[in-house]
Amino acid sequence: MTQDNYNGSDARRVDSEQIDLIDLVVQLWRGKVTIGACVIIAILLATGYLFVAKEKWTSTAVITQPDTAQIATYSNALNIIYGMSAPKVSDVQERVIDRFNSSLSALSESLNNQEQPEKLTVEPIVKTEKVPLQVTYEGQTAEAAQQQLARYIQHVDEQIAKELDVDLNDNIKLQIDTLSDSLKTQETVAQEQKDLRIKQIQEALKFAEQANITKPQVQQTQDVTQDTLFLLGSDALNSMIQNESTRPLVFSPAYYQTKQTLLDIQNLKIDPTTIHAYRYVMKPDLPIRRDSPKRALTLVLAVLLGGMIGAGVVLGRNAIRSYHPKP
Repeated sequence: MTQDNYNGSDARRVDSEQIDLIDLVVQLWRGKVTIGACVIIAILLATGYLFVAKEKWTSTAVITQPDTAQIATYSNALNIIYGMSAPKVSDVQERVIDRFNSSLSALSESLNNQEQPEKLTVEPIVKTEKVPLQVTYEGQTAEAAQQQLARYIQHVDEQIAKELDVDLNDNIKLQIDTLSDSLKTQETVAQEQKDLRIKQIQEALKFAEQANITKPQVQQTQDVTQDTLFLLGSDALNSMIQNESTRPLVFSPAYYQTKQTLLDIQNLKIDPTTIHAYRYVMKPDLPIRRDSPKRALTLVLAVLLGGMIGAGVVLGRNAIRSYHPKP
């Protein structure tokens, strides 16, 4: 008997749920006009939003470090300035692209902090690698996004080229001063050596005159040392003093190498327009799909939202009508 009552209760509960679901569908069907009106209003609002909302298009470019030809003048200048201690071309390429990345990131921050922010992003394609870099810019039209991204990349490239040119000129001035000081030092040393040589001969001449030696007393001049120089005789020593006084300074090969390096550096002429800090892997593309607003998605959401609001209005209205307060 108890089991029969339990089964009967379950059956009534299932019937009640089915009746409630059917009743819900019937209520929604009867309120289809209200639901349709809400859907139409939502679509109209969405359409109005699509007309007034600002469009967003994203153009993308992929860049990597410059090739050898793009930094050839800069790299050659470094080789002339620093010689064997100049950095390798691969090191120069890495430094230049790092500098370009830093400047582009700084530009991105400044654009984002404007009264009307602009969205420029720079990030490596592979997180563990520095290059290649993906650069994106968000504009109000596809053409504007593409053109503005290209302008910003070119602007940063020209800025880096000017900075490298300034750095080179500063290094050139510093190296010219260093080499000029080195030449002056070597010239001073050579002059002192010449003066010392003349004094040594003059001292030997005094000894020769005191010893009354006028003619050479040795057969082989290569055997003469500083202490025995007076044995060459006063006549030979006087002639040597005259020759040493008019003889040009004697320099080591290092002096002439330094002078050649100085002349090469002084003749350096760098054109900043020949220096480029990046190379395109993919130029700024022309986007074919806008990021927002998305028309299809907006309209679909409007239909769903309008339907939900309409259904809520219908069900709420019927619930209020059928509500009877308990006595």
